[in-house]
Amino acid sequence: MPYVNIKVTKEGVTAEQKEKLIRGVTQLLFDVLGKKPQTTYVVIDEVETDNWGVGGETVTVRRKRVS
Repeated sequence: MPYVNIKVTKEGVTAEQKEKLIRGVTQLLFDVLGKKPQTTYVVIDEVETDNWGVGGETVTVRRKRVS
């Protein structure tokens, strides 16, 4: 029973995009590992950019600096 957790920053990922991710990951696990789609779990977590850090700073700060 595969469990896949996808974490993305909370910046407007659409329901359609999430559906594509879930379908695509499920299909990939079936194609590569032969895992049954009926028992494959895919969870998408959306994380605020203030709660995601890269290189010692939040994504919010990093993006403001790069802009």
